[in-house]
Amino acid sequence: MSKLIKLDKGYRDWIHDVGLRFKRSQIKASIRVNDVMLRFYWDLGRDISGMLGQAKYGSGFYASVSEDLREGFPDVSSFSVSNLKYMRYFYELYPEAENRQRLADESSFENRQQVADEFPQQLVFSVPWGHHIVLLGCCKGNQDKALFYVRKIVENNWSRAVLLNFLDSGLYERKGKAVTNFATTLPATQGDLAQEITKDPYSFDFLAIRERYDERELKNALMDNITKFLLELGTGFAFVGREYRIMAGGKEKFIDMLFYHFRLHCYVVLEVKVIDFDPAYMGQLGTYVVAVNHQLKTEDDAPTIGLLVCKSMDKVEAQYALEASSQPIGVSGYELSKLISEDFKGSLPTIEEIEQELGCN
Repeated sequence: MSKLIKLDKGYRDWIHDVGLRFKRSQIKASIRVNDVMLRFYWDLGRDISGMLGQAKYGSGFYASVSEDLREGFPDVSSFSVSNLKYMRYFYELYPEAENRQRLADESSFENRQQVADEFPQQLVFSVPWGHHIVLLGCCKGNQDKALFYVRKIVENNWSRAVLLNFLDSGLYERKGKAVTNFATTLPATQGDLAQEITKDPYSFDFLAIRERYDERELKNALMDNITKFLLELGTGFAFVGREYRIMAGGKEKFIDMLFYHFRLHCYVVLEVKVIDFDPAYMGQLGTYVVAVNHQLKTEDDAPTIGLLVCKSMDKVEAQYALEASSQPIGVSGYELSKLISEDFKGSLPTIEEIEQELGCN
């Protein structure tokens, strides 16, 4: 009888559904535990902040509180002096968090983007405490900066290592900073979203290439590190192709890199130049954007946008060039740090030399 039940499709579907529901309940339970703990930390931080405002509590306050709480709860490791200080900083960075409207469990789990838009401080209770400790150390009382990263953590499920990477690269300071003409070439909502996905400069610090690299070497390195490249570009980018072939009249043209952005619902043409910005690049990129609109864009897609990433640029010159373009284009620079000196590069064995040494045919 048991074998017959297992062969029944309806039964198998039900078992699969039970498994999915169980996993969702586990995730919700972990979120709820984190939420309750962080609310306790915030509440204790508020008490500590208020008590330290009274002159009768001196410099030994933290040590005294830590000792008394540890004595009462010997199995709890959360009441160290450093953690108590972080609780105070946590409250002081988000003093209005508890006063925000409290959302139902289903809403906070299923509709996180809506939560981020309507109740940004509410999101602080969705982020692991270890992430908060990193933010408290890096944001130095800057609530806007901290909430920016809190949103990113929740939206993209960043690990602490990924968070540290973006903090090191100054994502908050670079986000949305490209010089663009989106405000005049796209509808208002689309233009705002398009501006949001840009950065200036882009950080290619995950690459290690020779000092006198050329354009092909840079593009090859980006493609070899496509996962990290997509992470740097940001959420929503899907890679379509490199040296993507399109026709312009009777001539073949090859787009450096073509992406599709799922939040913007549009194609993104990306051109990379290893030299300074030149207004002449705008005509080439604009042609590619128009060609993609004619050959790939569907009725459901928003207008294609172009991104030009150069070694460096004069922002005034770039803005003048953008005002002369009718296509939506953004211009940014990029940064590299892991450059290998030519002498060192030359001292490394080639693949052919390694194969010869190993006796490979």
